[in-house]
Amino acid sequence: MDWEIDIIHLFVSGGHNYKGRHEKGSLDYQIEDPDVIECVAGRGIRGDRYFDHKENFKGQITFFEYGVYEDVKKAFGLPDLSASVFRRNVLVMGVPLSELIGMRFTIGSLEFEGTEEAAPCYWMNEAAADGVHEFLKGQGGLRARILRGGSLKKGMDSLSLLA
Repeated sequence: MDWEIDIIHLFVSGGHNYKGRHEKGSLDYQIEDPDVIECVAGRGIRGDRYFDHKENFKGQITFFEYGVYEDVKKAFGLPDLSASVFRRNVLVMGVPLSELIGMRFTIGSLEFEGTEEAAPCYWMNEAAADGVHEFLKGQGGLRARILRGGSLKKGMDSLSLLA
């Protein structure tokens, strides 16, 4: 199956704002939104906080659906909410991400393996609004491994499932 996918944002952050911060408060590492990111097979996104995190890491790259982002803004009355608060790397339209769990797929010449839902954590309530953590359960996005790297760019591309 093939989809036309629109890559709207590509987020990269060099540090963890929430991971390991339980009862310590969040940090404020900046999030960049470049036009192109470098995906390195087996390692992650060059310059991102999870680059070379650990061998065979399931979340070398994360994807999030633009429609879910819009739903959060509407449901919580947050018209100016930035998509970067969700801390997912790739914000897309045109593909049901939950269908990619356990699947290998390509976007252009890059190859990925969808590993699991990018389950939301309780920090979503601080990052966005009270109740967002619960709202996002089951639609938190997709964690994936990078199997064949290269440059991933904003804009339209094709996503194809591999047999």
